[in-house]
Amino acid sequence: MALIILIVKIIALTFLVVLPLVPISVYFERRFCAIIQDRVGPNRTGIPLTLLGFKKDFHFFGLIQPMADGVKLFLKEDFTPAYVRKVFFWLAPALTVAPALITVCVIPFGSSITLFGNTQQLVIANLDIGPLFVFAVSSLTVYGITLAGWSSNSKYPLIGAVRSSAQMISYEISLGLSIIPVLLYFGELNLGKIVQYQADHGWLLLPLWKNGQLGLPDLQTALFCIPAFVAFIIFTISIFAETNRMPFDLPECETELVGGYHTEYSSMKFAMFFMGEYAAMVIGSALIVTLFLGGWSVGFTADKWIQNFHFGEFYFGGLIHLLVFLLKLIVFILFFILVRWTVPRFRYDQLMKLGWVVFFEAALINVFLAALILAAPHLAPAILATGAVLLAVVTAALIWVAKVSEPKSGILQA
Repeated sequence: MALIILIVKIIALTFLVVLPLVPISVYFERRFCAIIQDRVGPNRTGIPLTLLGFKKDFHFFGLIQPMADGVKLFLKEDFTPAYVRKVFFWLAPALTVAPALITVCVIPFGSSITLFGNTQQLVIANLDIGPLFVFAVSSLTVYGITLAGWSSNSKYPLIGAVRSSAQMISYEISLGLSIIPVLLYFGELNLGKIVQYQADHGWLLLPLWKNGQLGLPDLQTALFCIPAFVAFIIFTISIFAETNRMPFDLPECETELVGGYHTEYSSMKFAMFFMGEYAAMVIGSALIVTLFLGGWSVGFTADKWIQNFHFGEFYFGGLIHLLVFLLKLIVFILFFILVRWTVPRFRYDQLMKLGWVVFFEAALINVFLAALILAAPHLAPAILATGAVLLAVVTAALIWVAKVSEPKSGILQA
């Protein structure tokens, strides 16, 4: 019975919740970027009913276009160049998309549901090392990208693969350091318990209730919002770099590398890289929502009331929480899309300096600042002031050193 329940969870949460978000994200991206750029999208794709005598064609709100793209990728010729290392060339796309889907298992999509006295959490694997599991598995994605570039036996894909490796190393460090204050605050690595704590005591970035009572937070919690917000900024930007999204899509930079690591790929192999990028964006957004914005929690003391919703012996409050989680997730996906179409691409040296010179030091100082606030709450104001000054001075000094050490570009001679 337990195995059947586990299989149902995997099918429902992975194949009916996360995977459908990939084509939905593509649809959102096309509609959103068309609005930002003040242009129409591919507005001629549809079923040509006028050929059959009807007055209008059937466009179905533009959804025919992603459907057509899916059919095209399935039916397109799967061309493998003769000079590639075939085994690794075929393996690389799977190594890119699989880690993103595996990390789904520790994300709590909702609270519990109860049917005929059997209570089930809306999470596939309720592990006590949730964030560590996500980082460990998601870091394997770089192997797929590196293998894709190396096995292509082509210069541009190889450069994209090397860029991805260097980018992953630089941002994995700041990504890991940035959530240490969060884990110190909760004292917990179980993502389900972290979300439940936020449902009871206020979201990490919105601590306006506690134990069913609305009100302002205590001094320690209020002061901790500052290192929590710094962690949120560093973590979010690092997720952009981890998912190879603009403005950090240097591994596939089309202006320099044609298509980067997937230049030689076509058909469904290319589609798997494409799907892996969007799946990683969905999982990254889910992790941000879970750690900083309450996950499935509605907030403002409404969660316990919602959990008691029932129809007979079926307590379905967890399904409402699932819808709340998906709504937060879609808002963050739209934020990812907004950033992609408004912020220009960084140069590679700017990307490395941002990771090593700014975020690494800022995240490290933020860890000490958060630890001192939690360890010595009576000294919190003085600690916060000292830490804020230290953070500003050290960051400014590092930026100045990086700027001074940058070689000046000479004037090109004819």
